Amino acid sequence: MRNLKAILLLALALLLGLAAAAYATRWISQRGNMAASRVVVAAADIEMGTRVGPQMLTVVDWPSASVPPGAFSDVAALQDRVTRMSVVRGDAVLERKLAPAGTRGGLSAVIAEGKRAMTVRVNDVVGVAGFALPGNYVDVMVNAQQSHGNGEQNPVSLTVLEQVLVLAVAQESERDDTKPKVVTAVTLELSPADAEKLDLARSVGTLSLVLRNQLDKQAVSTAGITRAQLLGLREVSSPMPMHVAAKAPVRPHAQPAAARECVEVIRNSASAMHCF
Repeated sequence: MRNLKAILLLALALLLGLAAAAYATRWISQRGNMAASRVVVAAADIEMGTRVGPQMLTVVDWPSASVPPGAFSDVAALQDRVTRMSVVRGDAVLERKLAPAGTRGGLSAVIAEGKRAMTVRVNDVVGVAGFALPGNYVDVMVNAQQSHGNGEQNPVSLTVLEQVLVLAVAQESERDDTKPKVVTAVTLELSPADAEKLDLARSVGTLSLVLRNQLDKQAVSTAGITRAQLLGLREVSSPMPMHVAAKAPVRPHAQPAAARECVEVIRNSASAMHCF
């Protein structure tokens, strides 16, 4: 009885082994018959704004059904092209990751069409303790003095720009580094109108960068805040100037006229009123 049970278990194990071998043989055969295409990938990490050379690239077999749009099959087609974003080793080099043909290397190659690059001076506090890295998005705040008609100056803080892309910190534009870098200058990507706002803002007050979530695209409109609003103080309106008050003197109230008695006199069909 024990021998029969052992024989049955051995036969079951043999059948399962044959089934697994058949499945593996079929899977290998299908993989061998799968159509493949040649795709150019990065042979090493390529930083943003780098001019691509043949030594940075290699060609590998890629399943034809999953070739990404914009892929290249020939290394020669990428000669002297410039990357507009970082490409990691083994990643396919796509057209959307490259600057237009004929573009020279450097930071100017990664600026989006219709945008401008502008550098602002920062410190370890203004620069969000070095966490505003290339590829991050920030809001720009300005702290300035608000003038009143009576010559009083009131501090006010206001967000002037939202969701601004950081292109570079100092002279570095690499986006893959997640370590904070305390620098003295940050380069931002702006539209021409926003560049004018930033240039005016840094001349009227001090700037601060506010780091925001990269997935947060919602714009928030704020009216800013003054010192009185921050401290919960009542803003006192300026007194009326003396020359304005002089133009509107207070007139004394006129005395009411004394009451009079009147008599109507009728003479020859004509009437007349006489008051005393």
